[in-house]
Amino acid sequence: MNKLYGKTVFITGATKGIGRSCAFAFAEKGANLVLTARSSDLLDSLKEELVRKYGIKIYTQVMDVTKSFDVEEKVNTLPESFKKIDILINNAGLALGLEKVYLASPTEIDTVVDTNVKGMLYVTSAVVPLMLKHKTGHIVNIGSIAGDSSYAGGAIYCATKAAVKSFSDGLRIDLVNTNLKVTNIKPGLVETDFSKVRFDGDLEKVNSVYKGITPLTPTDVADVIVYATGLSENIQLTEITVTPNHQADGRTVHRKK
Repeated sequence: MNKLYGKTVFITGATKGIGRSCAFAFAEKGANLVLTARSSDLLDSLKEELVRKYGIKIYTQVMDVTKSFDVEEKVNTLPESFKKIDILINNAGLALGLEKVYLASPTEIDTVVDTNVKGMLYVTSAVVPLMLKHKTGHIVNIGSIAGDSSYAGGAIYCATKAAVKSFSDGLRIDLVNTNLKVTNIKPGLVETDFSKVRFDGDLEKVNSVYKGITPLTPTDVADVIVYATGLSENIQLTEITVTPNHQADGRTVHRKK
């Protein structure tokens, strides 16, 4: 039985990487979607492709998750037919650079923390009351194995992903007397535009990240999320770590010559 058919899934950072793959994975299951991102053009083309292929209902919103007022306004003005949000996927996130933490500019620090942490907090705070109103919901936060152990040059990013874990655990505690679920998804190496953004398009650096190992794909991660959110009401997967073969943790990778 397909438990996801007809549900409404709200995805941040929906036009690229894991967010985009989640949109396709849930659409294939017959779920309706609220897709948010910063690019209206990418949202429009994604919506057109998904509607054409799956015939589902989709509502798109240009949203900057780092702006609390923007998040609150966009969530509050959702059409009534999309306000019963069954699944929230806090996917929007990024990393910038791989320098020592004290060399990072204030702008870089603000961008990473505002997107990865404050954006997740803003969206969750806006959506959870809607879920509580309907007495059901599942919050999925995209964390990282980088939140478990820091690596050289990744102090800021790793700190934000540690915050995702702590927030997920705390939110789960706050919601323990409700029917809402909280899952922290912690991927290892996934080949998306993540490294392109981190290294400002330097393809040599980007390629070195995945050299000698077959990374996960965004679809791999989306499949895990679909599985976690499609279980029976009494099963809550609190945390899932998923890595490609030959990656043991955030710092231990076997690369073929």
